[in-house]
Amino acid sequence: MKAKVHVTLKAGVLDPQGKAVHHALEALGFGGINGVRQGKFIELDLAETDREKARPMVEEACRKLLANTVIENFAIEFEG
Repeated sequence: MKAKVHVTLKAGVLDPQGKAVHHALEALGFGGINGVRQGKFIELDLAETDREKARPMVEEACRKLLANTVIENFAIEFEG
């Protein structure tokens, strides 16, 4: 089974990479984009096949390593 983790900055946290991407898009002629927030996508290939058993492990991995929970949020999806 795969766990897909999306990590994004919390609202109100400055995102200099997102700002740089936004400026680059504007310079390339992509108008109408009001803002860009950049995040991370992490895919974990799990041996566990039971989602209810896998969720606590993946959440703990997010809290301990994959996301800085002071400034980032994370969302988990399971596939398979």
